[in-house]
Amino acid sequence: MSVVDLIMPKLGEGIIEATIIKWHKQPGDTIKEDETVLDIATDKVDSEVPSTAEGIIEEIYYKENDVVPIGAVLAKIKVGTNYTVTEFPQSAQPFKPTYEEASLIEEVPYQPSHVMFDSKPTDSNKVKFYSPLVLNIAASENVTMSELESIPGTGQDGRVSKKDILNYISGRRNTGSNNTSYAAVENSQPLTNNHHAATVQQPVQQPVVNNNAQVATVYSTGNTEIIEMDRMRKLIARNMVDSLHTSAHVTSFAECDVSGMVAWRERKKHDYERREGEKITYTPLIIEAIIKAIKKYPLLSSSIEGDKIIIKKDLNIGMATALPTGNLIVPVIKNADQLNLSGLTKKVNSLANAARTGTLKPDDTTGGTFTFTNIGTFGSTMGAPIINQPQVAILAVGVIKKRPVVIETPTGDSIAIRHIMYISMSYDHRIIDGALGSTFLNAVVKELEGFDINRNI
Repeated sequence: MSVVDLIMPKLGEGIIEATIIKWHKQPGDTIKEDETVLDIATDKVDSEVPSTAEGIIEEIYYKENDVVPIGAVLAKIKVGTNYTVTEFPQSAQPFKPTYEEASLIEEVPYQPSHVMFDSKPTDSNKVKFYSPLVLNIAASENVTMSELESIPGTGQDGRVSKKDILNYISGRRNTGSNNTSYAAVENSQPLTNNHHAATVQQPVQQPVVNNNAQVATVYSTGNTEIIEMDRMRKLIARNMVDSLHTSAHVTSFAECDVSGMVAWRERKKHDYERREGEKITYTPLIIEAIIKAIKKYPLLSSSIEGDKIIIKKDLNIGMATALPTGNLIVPVIKNADQLNLSGLTKKVNSLANAARTGTLKPDDTTGGTFTFTNIGTFGSTMGAPIINQPQVAILAVGVIKKRPVVIETPTGDSIAIRHIMYISMSYDHRIIDGALGSTFLNAVVKELEGFDINRNI
């Protein structure tokens, strides 16, 4: 007979803690290997933590709503043939290992946040907690806020779980309309980006639109409104400030004529979609060019640890993706240099869809060595992105527009209409100087401008 520690797993790059949402097992309960022990939530994804062994839960070290560091011991599981259960003493204080004691803590430049969700409603001001996963499912299935509030929750304190909302959606589809047993309110607005909330409070505090938050609680004092950041926005804000404090940011810009790439995609996209059932966007084409440039200049795929430069030979490309909440997440294409264009296309589409539907796995956001973001999706011409730590560079592309440009030929110059895209890259000037940064950026431009318009996919 032996005892196995259940560890808070690593959940993504830059994530050092998670909030316990619900324990499915208590001391004395039997557990099978891979059976879910508890649900946890981070600023990026909700996850289930499975058991790593079969046995009996001996002790639990944290309570629901506790914020727990990555690598900390969550519980102990007694395994073997002769089980003797040790109940967790009610009067004892749970042991919480420090960050130094947790062996798997990822070093990041910011300190952990200890914000906890209050999910216990009161009679005068009822509060409901909705996890990001539940909210994303509701948004993708056009479930209104009134519908969501009326769904009976089977989770802790009556919370609506993933199972609850999927059962509701299934019932609605089977009946061909909204399930009237949930008393959906007529003319209710769909749960869009502007209605994603961790908490919904009525009637004292009303949710208002904030494109950078799920839904903020607003307090009005005269002509002033005070908006409380949600947990994810707090962490994003802290990460961005810490990145600027960590890296010496420099941004270079370049102009790129992508007329050939645009024409090729227009010719190929319909046939490819019919054949593969996948849409081909510009993202995999640009990522392919980035990979080729990194192979020429590998220092762009590195990190700094103290006075050492760590070059990452596994090219894991992160792609910034907008969530339905308006926040951003960076799924990672692992070993992107090992994929052909079709493989990149499928991986890009798969990760983007998982981000939109809230089904990203923790491993989907770890291990990135270089980040790409398409700010042109939002209509921006160019921008100066902030480095995704602990990486040393991030590349952004703006919107593709037709512009008149001067074409130089041996017989003279002419003016033509071309598809132009501006590219920018922020890099860490501690190890990437202006010459290398600009050279790398121009290498990406050359790859895109020299796109083979006769290639197949």
